[in-house]
Amino acid sequence: MAIAILGGGISGLTLAWYLQRAGLDYDLFEAAPRPGGTIRSEQQGPYLLETGPNSLQLSDELRELLEGLGLTPQIQDAAAVSQNRYVLRAGRYQKLPSSPPALLTSSFFSLKARFSVLRELTRPALPPNPQETLAHFFRRRFGPEVVDYALNPFISGIYAGDPEQLLLHKTFPQLAALEQQHGSVVRGLMKSKGAPGGRRRIFTLREGLQTLTDTLARKLRRAHFGQAATLLHRREDDGLWELETTAGPAPRLYQQVVLALPAYTAAALLQEQFPEAAAALAQVYYPPMTAVYTAYQRADVQHPLDGFGALHPKVEQPYAAGSIWTSSIFPGRAPAGQVLFTTFVGGSQYEAQARQPEAEQKAAVHQELSRFYGVAAGAQPLWQYRYYWERAIPQFDARIGPAHAAADALAPQGLHVTANWRAGVGVPDCVRHARSLAATLAAG
Repeated sequence: MAIAILGGGISGLTLAWYLQRAGLDYDLFEAAPRPGGTIRSEQQGPYLLETGPNSLQLSDELRELLEGLGLTPQIQDAAAVSQNRYVLRAGRYQKLPSSPPALLTSSFFSLKARFSVLRELTRPALPPNPQETLAHFFRRRFGPEVVDYALNPFISGIYAGDPEQLLLHKTFPQLAALEQQHGSVVRGLMKSKGAPGGRRRIFTLREGLQTLTDTLARKLRRAHFGQAATLLHRREDDGLWELETTAGPAPRLYQQVVLALPAYTAAALLQEQFPEAAAALAQVYYPPMTAVYTAYQRADVQHPLDGFGALHPKVEQPYAAGSIWTSSIFPGRAPAGQVLFTTFVGGSQYEAQARQPEAEQKAAVHQELSRFYGVAAGAQPLWQYRYYWERAIPQFDARIGPAHAAADALAPQGLHVTANWRAGVGVPDCVRHARSLAATLAAG
């Protein structure tokens, strides 16, 4: 059985790796000359940057993949201070409580908000609602202040999204399950000793996360980079798939095809034979996002930078969604005596800022960093750099459900999907989904 994999990001590469280990025949086609998709590490002079994911959580599946690739010695754990997360409130950064008990004793939330969290234990569970948004769920369980100052910045930072739009059952189904099983999210968390799955190790690789995808690509025997799929057609007589690429017809016919592509790219390939599915996939929303990297002399920044970074609630009316304190988390990201910020501008709540000219963005980021971090008067950045994604992270809002249903309906015809818009937006989600699909294909 020959399998075509379209897309060479982390999902497609992981799938190919596990198919190869299982002895299955495949061809992987990737439009770009380099593998990895959104995972990119760039050395800009003395600065090592991540223009996609900045760090990863070490899930069991990801650990197994790194071990299989011989990359375990490359793992670099985040500094201990990275457990501290800050949120902008009343114009200054305050440490976010790390657990429900800490939340009740911390002054981060008002007494009214803390009482509302305690009352969550007695609030009745409502019947499951697949269309309930994150904001609606948290507002009815915990009250508006938790939505404004905990949920909103968290969702903006992780998903580049808006909790008023993202669906609970598509983003955090574990929380919905806790309400149904225990009648209370807090009670369920206490019985499970914390958040579902617990807090995993945060890590990077010593030479950047692109080491992962580069290593995967080198180990694949049938990967074709710089070849974009241009036509996908299923023959009616025998059900085999024909594929054409920018380099010409594919070398053979395929019994199975896997779309490891962004939803909008996959939609174009499905348009001819599956127009309804194509229309559903084309609706998946990817907001724009800009990352602005800014370096200062350490002596010019008053803030201790003793954490992972700081997030900005929309209610505070900030310019950026927040910043990661890159030089505090991992060594070797900036020269000694300097600090490096990675600031995120954009996402679904900050689209206008994401599309501003580069010079305006850099100036606005410097102004906001100066204001919140106590940058010395008159001090300028030693260095700034910008990276722009026109389409960043797929949003798991009301538009994702029809896309998921369309993808599932295509599987019986030998057309499968493994991509972040199907698996989940995190790299561990993509690795887990690709590994599972490889096992399914190998079994059947």
